Amino acid sequence: MSVHKAISEHSRKQNKVVMSFLQLEQQREAYIEEATQLCREKEPFTTEKINAVTKQINELARKGIAPQRKLVTKEMVEEFVSRSN
Repeated sequence: MSVHKAISEHSRKQNKVVMSFLQLEQQREAYIEEATQLCREKEPFTTEKINAVTKQINELARKGIAPQRKLVTKEMVEEFVSRSN
């Protein structure tokens, strides 16, 4: 019975990490979209919010379940926008 409880607890913790990852990933994508839209409109933008969320994602990745994400630079956003035009 204790093995079953241990497995259930482990699964619950993994599920919590995965759900947190999915929420953070969605937030990161929204911030990336915001930055690319501002860049397209030649408005000032930063990658601070993107990278704050990316750091949280990478903390989850250290637990071995979630994938890591790269930090984003202004140059990366500008390059993406120039290629998509």
